[in-house]
Amino acid sequence: MTFTRLTELAHGGGCGCKLSPAVLRELLADRSASMPFSQLLVGTESSDDAAVWQVDDRTCVIATTDFFMPVVDDPYDFGRIAATNALSDVYAMGGKPIMALAILGMPLGKLDTGTVQKILKGGEAVCAEAGIPVAGGHSIDSAEPIYGLAAIGLCAPSEVRRNTGARAGDALILTKGIGIGVYSAAFRKVALPADAYEEMIASTTLLNRIGHELAKDDDVHGMTDVTGFGLLGHALEMARGSRVRIAIEQARVPLLAHTEALAQRGFVTGASRRNWESYGEGVTLPGDLPPWRRDVLTDPQTSGGLLIACAPARADEILRRIVDAGYPRAGIVGSVAAGDAGVDVV
Repeated sequence: MTFTRLTELAHGGGCGCKLSPAVLRELLADRSASMPFSQLLVGTESSDDAAVWQVDDRTCVIATTDFFMPVVDDPYDFGRIAATNALSDVYAMGGKPIMALAILGMPLGKLDTGTVQKILKGGEAVCAEAGIPVAGGHSIDSAEPIYGLAAIGLCAPSEVRRNTGARAGDALILTKGIGIGVYSAAFRKVALPADAYEEMIASTTLLNRIGHELAKDDDVHGMTDVTGFGLLGHALEMARGSRVRIAIEQARVPLLAHTEALAQRGFVTGASRRNWESYGEGVTLPGDLPPWRRDVLTDPQTSGGLLIACAPARADEILRRIVDAGYPRAGIVGSVAAGDAGVDVV
């Protein structure tokens, strides 16, 4: 038995399935900010992308898990997107993945084994591109289809990059265009143009491997990947973690080609508005900002780009390096200043 639309089996899709920032804060409110393990360099204290354990003075282990429900109907593409998204957390911390474990939940009796195999093969293809094996995993019978990875990576202690590393004066670079949530909303309503679908797949299956290379540069101070909380949400996490004020220049934020037109037609996700309700008090907007643009800035990105804080004198050089590495929509989107932690859209 097969279904023509995989997304019809799920109430949401991609990183739009994430719990809202407000709910996560409530769930983690009683967690200790300081972990009683000296080797745990990064835990839950700053909402960073992955956990980091220092083995010795040469090696850190990076561990993360990420999974979600289908954002597209093609099972192979779904597997590729979910795997790319999961590995992004390792790259965002400055690491290089070394292996992954599959996380699989499938509604037995609603999907045939051939469809599930295509999902797994999609994930394996991305891991092969990253040069790592899918070395095992776990599967369950679930009400909705779920797929993702637990990923392990390595880096040197000096190469760990956190969302707390931004410094006053830094420039901010975003490596991918914004609009995946808008595209997914249009897709679910069968209103996404064919060329936009191709653009969405190209963006969501583009590995953020440049993060591992940039982490070797001392002038790259902080990184995070932009996923379910949208550009403003992840910028706010960086601002709060780094205790700085971040300015996002709305006109410089790269958008996927159809994002503006589709958002103006009302193709936005419920997650975009939940995001704003969760963290809007930490963001200032210009009075004339049109509602669609706010929706785009809070748009949940499935397998989005990296937000990078770097020394301003080298921002253009670092941007050229990113573009040359295969990220054509990368751009400088803002700056960092001293001040109360928060984000200003200008």
